[in-house]
Amino acid sequence: MAQTAADIIRAEILALRAYHVPDPAGMVKLDAMENPYRLPRELCDAIAARVATAALNRYPDSAARELKAQLRTAMQVPAGMDIVLGNGSDELIETLALAAAKPGAVMLGFEPSFVMFRMIATFCGMRYVGLQLNADFTIDASGAVAALEQHRPALVFIAYPNNPSGNLFDAKVVERIIEAAPGLVVIDEAYHPFAGASFMPRLAHFPNLLVMRTVSKLGLAGLRLGLIAGRAEWLQHVEKVRLPYNVGVLTQLVAAEVLRHRDVLDEQAAAIRAERARLMTELRRRRGVEAYASDANFILFRVAKADQIFDGLKARGILIKNLNGSHALLTDCLRVTVGTPDENTQFLSALTAVLAS
Repeated sequence: MAQTAADIIRAEILALRAYHVPDPAGMVKLDAMENPYRLPRELCDAIAARVATAALNRYPDSAARELKAQLRTAMQVPAGMDIVLGNGSDELIETLALAAAKPGAVMLGFEPSFVMFRMIATFCGMRYVGLQLNADFTIDASGAVAALEQHRPALVFIAYPNNPSGNLFDAKVVERIIEAAPGLVVIDEAYHPFAGASFMPRLAHFPNLLVMRTVSKLGLAGLRLGLIAGRAEWLQHVEKVRLPYNVGVLTQLVAAEVLRHRDVLDEQAAAIRAERARLMTELRRRRGVEAYASDANFILFRVAKADQIFDGLKARGILIKNLNGSHALLTDCLRVTVGTPDENTQFLSALTAVLAS
């Protein structure tokens, strides 16, 4: 008799729900923390010229030498630190987990946060320990240190700023966790362009620290490119787990070309920060809406009957993220990405109509 999925697939995988990505067709898409701005025409022409001469018949440079040089400058990676590249941050999290997944190994994170931390720990056979944040989405420092002593995690992931709450954790608390951790601490700085704070300059100070970045929020989400920066004593082993040729020819060419024009990306990030301030002001003017301060390119807000509000916005062509029911601290919470001025105005108008209905 033929075996079924239940006979073959691990029980913990059977119990998982796949990461759901909704169809955004015809919607104002404000659900995925993307940069809403396209690249300027001149830069697109420069990219097209480089792509036209790309050797697509050859495997990519596995070491991605040109791209790494551009990233070192753009991301201000300290001298003496190594870089490992991934097909997006998700692959880097998985690569780290695979490298560290000894029998009984633990990954520790803070919740609510990026859902892929927990999911990837499960994929890789690590035990995941999620420490609940305080009601204001801050870290309980004493509780975190006690958990480090109890669980002895091989990996600790801290999103900085945090997703979905949008806040930067107290840097002193993060430092205390790094110093107390028995293993590696990975600071996920996906939203760094909007935060104005980073642990990248501290890599030489903390021997067990790694910093993760992505180009997705800079406006290159379609390229799927992330990096980990840190000491060679760690990353030389992570590099062994990285699949060869994981960053394709086109990703390397396009990312390197765009990073030569960092001023374009900086201008777009500044525009998003300005719109974030406007959006926050407008949300807080609306009765019944509690909007949380954000250092990212999105805003978390709480509103009564969040499911109905989400459905009402969707019916009006506005797609945001419904977080109600995903975690106890996110009851009645929705998350909106900062879009263009026009997109944000459409969202605010639709929200006003839904609240009044």
